[in-house]
Amino acid sequence: MNILVWTASPRKGSNTDQLADAFAEGAREAGHQVTVRHTYDYQVAPCLACGYCRKHDGVCVQKDDMNALLDDIAAADALVIASPVYWFDVTAQAKCFIDRIYAHGEKGFAIKKAAYLLVSASPDVYTAARAQLHDLCNYLKWENGGTFEAPGVGGRGEIADTDYLQDARDFGRAF
Repeated sequence: MNILVWTASPRKGSNTDQLADAFAEGAREAGHQVTVRHTYDYQVAPCLACGYCRKHDGVCVQKDDMNALLDDIAAADALVIASPVYWFDVTAQAKCFIDRIYAHGEKGFAIKKAAYLLVSASPDVYTAARAQLHDLCNYLKWENGGTFEAPGVGGRGEIADTDYLQDARDFGRAF
């Protein structure tokens, strides 16, 4: 399986990045091809809802980095979005990325499965993200690979002092 992992933390080296790397390591150990892309390496503007992509084979009118990422999406069998949860949901960067995959909505996707890797300082803040993944998978007829949740991790690098990285490797192996 070819898995695209999009990390949606604006901080390089974040707990989210470490969680995504652990997942990717486990998935590679299981024989999957994994590409990890980080939000801080790309300029992705919000969707303009202009409809250009619907008339131009999924190409977005905006001249930012999303068109290259859409090529990654087109090649992926699975999509994993890794995000911190700042205020009861995935980051604005994650939501922007999700909104922009709309460009391939009419063209279609090779993706068959999706999952979330979520990190937060607080427990019990994942309801909206779980619902979003559920609805995304339901609408697009993708298998819901589930949410991996790492609560209680707020400070930079704190995830290293938990079992979450090993658990994420195991989640990746089982993916």
